[in-house]
Amino acid sequence: MADRREDEAIQTNRPVLEPADDGLPTVREILTIPAVAQGIPEVLSGGDALDAHVRWAHVSDSAGVARLLNGGELLLSTGSGWPTDPGELAGFIAGLVDVGVAGLVLELGVHYRYVPAVVESAARERGLALVALHREVKFVTLTEAVHSRIISVQTAALRARDEVRERFTALALRGSPPDFIVQQLAQTLGAAVVLENLAHEVVAAEVPLAAEAELFTRWETRSRAAHRRHDEQRRLGGAAADEWLIVPVEARGIRWGHLIALPGPAHPAGSTSVLEQGAIALALGRLADGATDEWVRIGRQRLVDGLLDGRFAGLPAAAARVEAAGLPLDGARLFGVVVTGGAVTASAADAAARELGGRALAGAAPESAASASATIVLLSLPASRAFDDVAARAFAAALAAGDPVLLDRLVLAVGSEASGLDALLGSVQEAVDLARSPSSRSARGPVVRRSDDRPLMRLVTALRDDHRLLEHGERMLEPLIDYDLARKGDLLDVLGAVLAHPGNRTAAASASHLSRSVFYQRLALIGDLLGVDLDDGETLTALHLALLVRRSVVR
Repeated sequence: MADRREDEAIQTNRPVLEPADDGLPTVREILTIPAVAQGIPEVLSGGDALDAHVRWAHVSDSAGVARLLNGGELLLSTGSGWPTDPGELAGFIAGLVDVGVAGLVLELGVHYRYVPAVVESAARERGLALVALHREVKFVTLTEAVHSRIISVQTAALRARDEVRERFTALALRGSPPDFIVQQLAQTLGAAVVLENLAHEVVAAEVPLAAEAELFTRWETRSRAAHRRHDEQRRLGGAAADEWLIVPVEARGIRWGHLIALPGPAHPAGSTSVLEQGAIALALGRLADGATDEWVRIGRQRLVDGLLDGRFAGLPAAAARVEAAGLPLDGARLFGVVVTGGAVTASAADAAARELGGRALAGAAPESAASASATIVLLSLPASRAFDDVAARAFAAALAAGDPVLLDRLVLAVGSEASGLDALLGSVQEAVDLARSPSSRSARGPVVRRSDDRPLMRLVTALRDDHRLLEHGERMLEPLIDYDLARKGDLLDVLGAVLAHPGNRTAAASASHLSRSVFYQRLALIGDLLGVDLDDGETLTALHLALLVRRSVVR
């Protein structure tokens, strides 16, 4: 042992391997390997330095070994060829740090009985992991154990990458929507994942409900800062473990957005590799969609559905999510709008809102809300912009995009002006209830209906969850409901026509699409079943209230 030298047959100069961004063993983990533990290792410089990833183990006693290394190596040495001058020893350690050595293991007893103080102090100052072995070990046994550990990890990483690639390729071939791909990414990584467009607006996200408020508050500002840090890290090489992972979604030279993964557990395939596979699946989907913007449609639809169904942890979290999607809430004039009479896309709604200086989120309304082509629009306008009838018709004209036939068919049910998300959701419900109620077209061009003109309906919308109101509706209409269900009748529709045209039975009969004789027979039957006088004003008001309650809660 007095003259241990490197045997050329076991020198570990090896081809440069592409490192995984996760999964390679750290110096700390290497020290637990039995072959290393037999040398009774003592950590002299550790802390965060022990978390450096080890790509390979290299044996050398040469003072010029730094020029043979590529970074990430665990250097094993007896120190027999090291310089004796303290300044040169300090320079030797600095050279190892400069090339990115993961750690230095010095075996004591052959050349050094103890670690030179200058080596220990230089390692600590420069953040290099330094370990002393107090018992002689066969370096060939040690390197075999280390390399076996590294290769097994890399093999597992290759298998994991193949599995991830197959999974997301299958999603792309099936044409899976972007929100589902984002969901699968989050499940695979065990971390929150966000898909944003180039304007830093959230298109789809899979985030724990409890974390939404913190994550999405001031999202655009946070996202831009994260992109700057990411670009700086790429320039310097590597990325901090607590930073967001960001991968572009692009194909054929066109970039549509970015996938962002928040910090989470390590993945055998490497978190960046997983995210890249998701980005490829999304890009293939965009190419297949052609000119249609499925990202906008699906992302907005899911967000609107979640808001209307109450799938959010709290109003602050939901408000942050909505603003992250590009809809300003603070200080804006907000309106819930239901558009019927023709198909309206999310992109068209937002473009129409932009012409008024605002923004919009849109999603298809449930069929029971009005009709199969109904669209729910969450409209945000600047405080200085009124949404009067002139503005509403301009909004409808922009929705029709120059199609006069579509423009003539459009009906806008507009909820009352709101401030804040909670009131906006109430405005949306008003618009939905208004769209459900019967109406008559008396003019060509877009029709604008406002809940402000229907005070009774607004009252019902505000109190729709009050059990006393629900009981009133059920009690008054129960005979008609039972009759219609048993005979597939139309008594509720006839009653609705009567209430929509008070004092004008001719118009009510026309709205019912019944002959006058059949219409009056239905009226008589309704009066008999309910045991009321349909010419009494108070009775009609109570029935109107009951029918509005039923339309508001039945979906």
